[in-house]
Amino acid sequence: MKTLKVLVIDDTIVYRKIVSDVLKEIPGVEIVGTANNGKIALSKIISLKPDLITLDIEMPEMNGIEVLQELHKQPSPPVVIMLSTLTQQGSEMTIKALELGAFDFVPKPDAGSMTENMLKVKQAIGPIVNTLKRQRTNLLNLRRKISSPSPTKKIEPRQTIIPTSTTQHSRIKTKSEIVGIGISTGGPNALTRVIPMLPADFKAPILIVQHMPPIFTASLANSLNNKSKLEVKEAKDGDTIIPGQILIAPGGKQMKIVAGADGLSRKIKITDDPPENSCKPSVDYLFRSIAQHYVGRATGVIMTGMGSDGSKGLVQMKKNGSHIIAQDEPSCTVFGMPKEPIESGIVNVIAPLDKIADEILKTVL
Repeated sequence: MKTLKVLVIDDTIVYRKIVSDVLKEIPGVEIVGTANNGKIALSKIISLKPDLITLDIEMPEMNGIEVLQELHKQPSPPVVIMLSTLTQQGSEMTIKALELGAFDFVPKPDAGSMTENMLKVKQAIGPIVNTLKRQRTNLLNLRRKISSPSPTKKIEPRQTIIPTSTTQHSRIKTKSEIVGIGISTGGPNALTRVIPMLPADFKAPILIVQHMPPIFTASLANSLNNKSKLEVKEAKDGDTIIPGQILIAPGGKQMKIVAGADGLSRKIKITDDPPENSCKPSVDYLFRSIAQHYVGRATGVIMTGMGSDGSKGLVQMKKNGSHIIAQDEPSCTVFGMPKEPIESGIVNVIAPLDKIADEILKTVL
């Protein structure tokens, strides 16, 4: 397996050491250099040609956003993992970086000893790097198969994939009155492309679970609200679910639907229930409540992300008559969350990112 070459960029020597030490412990990873500001980083990227860079957001001379913008001009830029402070400004800049195409981000611990902070960074960055390594291995294996196909063995597909944007809307007996979206790695960039495509007269509420810590979900909601024809906000406990409004689950909490006091309206309940699939907020947690309260009148959308959060909730939604849309593999940053629902056969539509909004519209009143 080819070594993953990494360049660590941070203006503080402490975090250059923490991140470098954590990455050195991951098999198949080689630290090829470090840089303490964006200008030095750009020159090292050209000379060292890393596969991956860890990029601090807030740096003197040239910040992380400016580095990302410069990388867009390169023909084969490295994958970028952002390192973000747990502040309002840090979260806003991180969302912008993710919208610009950064793969993912790691929050910088704001307290604790060196050992404790190393553990926190390791727990956050380890799964991301291992996902990148798997993706790279899968791509290399695919290239080998294409260049050296077996002359004797025919490889049968494991399933029949619904062709891109081909739908089964003849099976929809009732139009949807609510849309639930589950998304993770690559989410801010994907949502920035999907949500602005929805029209101002969209006739259903949309509830979104994006795997993110506190502060960051509020920044994501604000960013999307500025780009969307619909109102987008971070959900609060007791919010009434109304048509045409988009609510994003707050980071570090769980979000579900409950009946209003009048028995007719539906409201948001924000809880401190435990994580599910190591996620808080969890897609499964939300999707179960959609299945319960909108039997036969809901659309479930599962998009790019690591892991399988949302798969079990989608099964319950499907049993209760929901219409299921999944993002296709080529347009996913990580084809984790849509993979199991697609392979299990519960998905009605498999669509590329730029067709997701159209497919949602077809299911709504």
